[in-house]
Amino acid sequence: MSKAIYAAPRTALFLPASNARAIEKARGLKADMVILDLEDAVKAADKEAARAMAVEAVAAGMGGKLTAIRINGADSGDYGADMVAARDSAADFVVMPKVETPKEAADVHSIVQKPVLAMIETPLGVLAAAEIAALPYVQGLIVGPNDLAASLKLPPSAGRAQMQTALQLIVLAARAHGVWALDGVFNKLDDPEGLAAVCTEGRLLGFDGKTLIHPNQIDIARAAFDPSEAELEEARELIAAASGGAERYKDRMIEDMHVAQAKALLARAAH
Repeated sequence: MSKAIYAAPRTALFLPASNARAIEKARGLKADMVILDLEDAVKAADKEAARAMAVEAVAAGMGGKLTAIRINGADSGDYGADMVAARDSAADFVVMPKVETPKEAADVHSIVQKPVLAMIETPLGVLAAAEIAALPYVQGLIVGPNDLAASLKLPPSAGRAQMQTALQLIVLAARAHGVWALDGVFNKLDDPEGLAAVCTEGRLLGFDGKTLIHPNQIDIARAAFDPSEAELEEARELIAAASGGAERYKDRMIEDMHVAQAKALLARAAH
């Protein structure tokens, strides 16, 4: 059973919390969620200022979007201050990087007291993903593909195919415990075709949406994760034709499960 409070975002945009201009621009973008980053995107010298800016940004509102703050990891000197800032903010979620054990997510929630989005970025994280997703306050899992590839010791020439097992395990963990599964970022900013292909693959794997690093990626990702008009029309026709139980529909057999899937697709499109 799903424990989701909110509909899963199709698009979740990471922004450096230290970049006031990017934050202001994001208020008018069509992303479903904004993640204000205190970790990798912020220089060490700017961490303190970024914390204050993140709190101020979510207090001012992000145009009705879901909001999250990504804190630094437990091995960082900013970890404690980040958690306090996230706790005292109006953000909907806290994003924890490199989660490898349920305890790490539990420690964050014990301080922040907000739903946790756990980033799965290492082999240990992948293997513990189901235990992490089972925690009552974990709202979703986010793939961290760059760190995951590095920790798997994949060569620079490796692609997504070499991470398929890990990606599928993350989706399985999320589905088993009714939480979001968000696919990882795509680094190539000038490759819209590549982004579209990866997004399409992510949806076919079962991911709910895509994390992004540039506003230009939003429309491409949204189009890939939105049901197509053909899918919606097929869903409407299937629901209208169904009379209950197992029966023939066009060239295949359907049952109540397929009707439920069609209704879920229509509900997703309405979000």
